[in-house]
Amino acid sequence: MEKNGFLKYLAVAGKGACMGAADVIPGVSGGTIAFIMGIYDEFVGSIAKVDAEAVKMLLHGRLRDFWRHINGNFLLSLIAGIGVSVVCIAGLMQMLLTDHPIQTWAFFFGLIVASSIFILKGIKGWRVRDFAFLALGIALGVTVCTLSPTKTPETLWFVFLSGAIAICAMILPGISGSFILLILGKYQYIMGCISGCVANIGALWGASGADSGLFWHSASVLTVFIAGAVVGILGFSKFLNWLLSRWNKETLVVLAGFIIGSLVKVWPWSNSEAIICSQFPEVAALAQAAETAAETGIGADIARNALDAALTSHQALIDPHIWSAAIFALIGFLLVSGIEIAGKKFAK
Repeated sequence: MEKNGFLKYLAVAGKGACMGAADVIPGVSGGTIAFIMGIYDEFVGSIAKVDAEAVKMLLHGRLRDFWRHINGNFLLSLIAGIGVSVVCIAGLMQMLLTDHPIQTWAFFFGLIVASSIFILKGIKGWRVRDFAFLALGIALGVTVCTLSPTKTPETLWFVFLSGAIAICAMILPGISGSFILLILGKYQYIMGCISGCVANIGALWGASGADSGLFWHSASVLTVFIAGAVVGILGFSKFLNWLLSRWNKETLVVLAGFIIGSLVKVWPWSNSEAIICSQFPEVAALAQAAETAAETGIGADIARNALDAALTSHQALIDPHIWSAAIFALIGFLLVSGIEIAGKKFAK
């Protein structure tokens, strides 16, 4: 029994790792992976059991009853798998976004296009008002992405809010939590914090070469983000479930429209500064100097002016990498298509 139980939860951890890998990639839904792996119902059901009754058991010291009530072994195994996967992949995503922004954003673009198509295909019996809801969703997506600043606040309250909103996407097949972070302008920031923690974990035991300041800053940000995620999945997720149970079709149509409208955020050539920095090391050095100057307040205007001048002079020299972008967009599209097709086969 013990051995079988261990193997069972090891398999759950493996499925969690697949979910974690999906959740790091915008456009690939961890909820869809859970559905394909056959654990979606147990996943959502276990989260729903973290309720008032569970809190009462915990407060009265009935730890064993509490653990059984929330299906603790399953949740712990799943969360462990998700966590390990996210930590392993976050550094890679950070590197790709810095060194190969066009191809990476093109890959994300293909992922998100495919996700929106499959959500729309799953909606049956279209009526005139459904197209109005779709137009509303598209307008909301374009408006949010157009009006929202490129850089959103890095204050802890906004990190908390980002965690609370992004985590809700995990329980919705077809919607990606990383995509929500992209819209909120916090995807690269959170990935950077994860990488910063992993790269400098030696600060815990005073290892030489570890940046303790970066480690503790990254750790504090991630702690607040996780706290927001816990609050979000226990609170706002219940509202989402209620919304989907009462207005399932309308909610999905608006969500699909929002995703389509939000494609302006992931257009591969929208961030010219990142592209120029990836192709010209001398400009990347100026960008780093400008960022450092902005943080210290010493020579910030001079550094920014030098960077702006360099960006302007290099604008016409950008290599758009059109063919490689098209290939990576196609790969992203086919990846989501394969996942969705597999999900439908498992559902039969």
